[in-house]
Parts: sequence; structure tokens; C-alpha cells
Amino acid sequence: MPATQYTVSDVMSHTAIAIGREASYKEIVELMQQWKVSALPVLEGEGRVVGVVSEADLLLKEEYRRDEPRRPEQFDEAAKAGAVLAEELMSSPAFTVQPDATLAEAARIMARMAVKRLPVVSDVGILEGVVSRSDLLKVFLRPDEEIEAEVRELVLGELPLPAHVEFRVLEGVVTIQGPLPDRALVPLLARAIRAVEGVVDVRLALDGEATAAA
Repeated sequence: MPATQYTVSDVMSHTAIAIGREASYKEIVELMQQWKVSALPVLEGEGRVVGVVSEADLLLKEEYRRDEPRRPEQFDEAAKAGAVLAEELMSSPAFTVQPDATLAEAARIMARMAVKRLPVVSDVGILEGVVSRSDLLKVFLRPDEEIEAEVRELVLGELPLPAHVEFRVLEGVVTIQGPLPDRALVPLLARAIRAVEGVVDVRLALDGEATAAA
């Protein structure tokens, strides 16, 4: 009873603002300001992603404007602070994701690499779009009615609730209330509901008092 899994292609921005290796520092800042983005993919050839320039890369120029590096790990940063072209500023190789990746996979990459945006690339590294943290949160805008319909069809169709057990969705929180004779179903039910995209939390009130599902 797999719930519908959204992929990166469902939420990403298909129109991506990108730059070439020869883009200047000032041009990069202007593009970021104009398009309200925090990072830009760097492309070469027919659109292959070779790196990313982020606000963090650009801010090194300000950080080392007056201060000299004091620790060995700061030497590379200080060198980048003197850069004026995208190919000198960019972080390479770029952290990317493919359009068929799940939202959970994209979120893990962002968290592990501490980035806010990921270029979305084809199998051969050609830019297809960009996905951001805010894009990944779009699933939590799904209407309660839509979530409820999916839970009823994909979850409760396989693990039906007794007639006297109530089920409702409010602000993305799924609550199941009433006595459930087979308590072995509780973890299975909670896990299956939580897998539905847009579910904020699962509350089980099987003994009359609502509690968060483990």
C-alpha cells in the first residue's frame, strides 16, 4: 500500500537562472538580487553543471577584506576572496539531484551539505531546473481533503478501521480516535499514514486520549 511519493520534478522550478564560467563577480551579485536567489549553477558546453556560486562564496570577499587568514583552513577561503570570475568563485563539483529523486532524498542532500538549493540535472549532468528548501515544503500546502482522500484510498483500503473508529485530517494532522482491537496494527497504520505526502503528524487516540504516534 505505497502512498503516492512526490519527486523533485513535481516541485522544482523548471526555469533556472544560471551563469557561465566567465561571469563576473558583479554580474553574479546583480543576478542574485534580480531573481531573489541565493545560489547560481555554473554551466559549460551545452548546459552541463560544473559548479555553483552561492552567497557564502561571495561573502568571503567581505570577510577577508581587511583580515588576513590565521588558520590553515582559511587559506583557500582567502584565495577565493580575491576571485572575480565564476570559475574562481564556484564550489566544484556541485551538489546536484536528479528529477526522479524523492523529496526525502533531496532534503537529505541539502541537510548533509548545508545548502539551500540544488541544481536538478539529467543523467549526463545537463541542467533541467533548480529545487530549493521552500520547494520541498510545497507538499505541506496540500488541502486536508486531498490528504484525507489519499489516506482513505491507499492506507485505509488496506488497513480498514472498525466502523466505530473516527478518522479526520485538520491542518495536515491526521487523527484516529476510538478503540482499536488489534493493537499490532498501530505502528503499521502510523507508518503508512506518515508516508503520505503533506501529512504533518499522526495522532492516535485509541484509548480516548490523543497522543503522537511513535
